[in-house]
Amino acid sequence: MSESNKSVKKTTPTWRIVLRYMIPIFLLIALISGMVVGYVILGKRSIEEVFLWETWKHVYDLVFAPS
Repeated sequence: MSESNKSVKKTTPTWRIVLRYMIPIFLLIALISGMVVGYVILGKRSIEEVFLWETWKHVYDLVFAPS
């Protein structure tokens, strides 16, 4: 091994760092967009109700209610 190989440090590429933080942000944006589109456009309800906890608890109760 030569001296030049020992002095080379492996650094994380910038694009990998950006992707590490951008992917969760994009997933969160997609989740919120999906909630708004599904509830407001398809469900024809007000946008204020999308961000209420009671709304999603009610949906959960409807989906997982014993039949």
